Formats: sequence, structure tokens, C-alpha cells
Amino acid sequence: MTKLRDVVGLYVDPPAHAIVLSVDEKSQIQALDRTQPGLPLKKGRAGTMTHDYKRHGTTTLFAALNVLDGTVIGRNMQRHRHQEFIRFLNHIEAQVPAGKVIHAVLDNYAAHKHPKVRAWLHRHPRWTFHFVPTSCSWLNAVEGFFARLAKRRLKRGVFRSVADLQAAINRFLDEHNASDPKPFNWTADPDKIIAAVRRGHQVLDSIH
Repeated sequence: MTKLRDVVGLYVDPPAHAIVLSVDEKSQIQALDRTQPGLPLKKGRAGTMTHDYKRHGTTTLFAALNVLDGTVIGRNMQRHRHQEFIRFLNHIEAQVPAGKVIHAVLDNYAAHKHPKVRAWLHRHPRWTFHFVPTSCSWLNAVEGFFARLAKRRLKRGVFRSVADLQAAINRFLDEHNASDPKPFNWTADPDKIIAAVRRGHQVLDSIH
């Protein structure tokens, strides 16, 4: 439970003179072009969308949610290997003011622990990685941003190319950051969360 306490501690009591970033990727976002226009929302009838569509490729959104102010740094990339992850880390590094310590909350995806990523981390001593426990990706605060993106921009979107999809994602990022984003507010009792996770692990252990 040490990892869990570590991550929750960053959310509840962020270190002074530092920023806490929740970092993850939303991969395989599809550029879907509906083959027929949907029926618009009308009194007494919900809007509809055809289930027939053409696929025009995919993109991966790398995103870092600043827990302290709610802003998001994002970048679209074609793939989500360790190479792209390092490029995104460099992108963040260039945007965070010098002198700020950076705490990054991450899941256990293999690319995040690649030897070249560890080498990058060694060369950037102001960074510290904090990995959420296995099967606890819901602890990563940026997942809430991904859910809003999917609901408000992707679910009913029509994208005729990957470039069109990426432009829509970038507009959503800009709108989010310009519309008075809110700090991430952890409201759950840390001890109750830890107890629930421990019970879940005990159930899984009993099954195996």
C-alpha cells in the first residue's frame, strides 16, 4: 500500500515549490467519419448518429494534468512507445518554469519504465516518478480529463482525417485551459481507499 499512500499524499498535500502532474496516454483514438448525417436533437426526440462509419486512422493523446491548477499539457502523436513518451517528457520539461520540482504520477505501462526513460529521468534530477499500484489506474487524475474529452468531443464527432481529429482534440485542450480550469480536489478518505484496495487484493488472492 506504500505506492497508494504516496500518490494520495501528493494529491492531498502537494509539496511546496513543486508541481504535481498526472500523466498518461489515451491511445488508439479513432478518426471516424459517419457515412450518413445524424438526426439533430429535437423536442421529444434525442439526437441520433448512424453506426456506419469510415475509419481514417488513429492518434494517441499524451496528457499531463497539473493537479494544482487543473490545466493540461497535451500532445498528439502517432504511436505510444517509449520514444514518443520521452518526446512528451521533453515537451513538458520545456513548459515548466526552471526551479520547479516536478512530481509525475504514472501507471505501470511498460513504456514508462523503459531503460531509456530511466536514463532520461537520471539526466533530469528535478523529476520524480510516482507509480500507482497495479490495477489502480483510476488513481491517475488525468483519467477524468480523458473521460470528458471522450464524452464532449469524441463520442459524437465526425472526423474526416487524423489531422481533423487532432485539431479537434487540440481545440478541446485550448478550451479547457482557457475556461478557468479547477484544481484537482481529492475528496475520498485515503484510509478508506487503502482499506478497499486491500480487500480487493485479498479477494483476488483467494480466487487464485
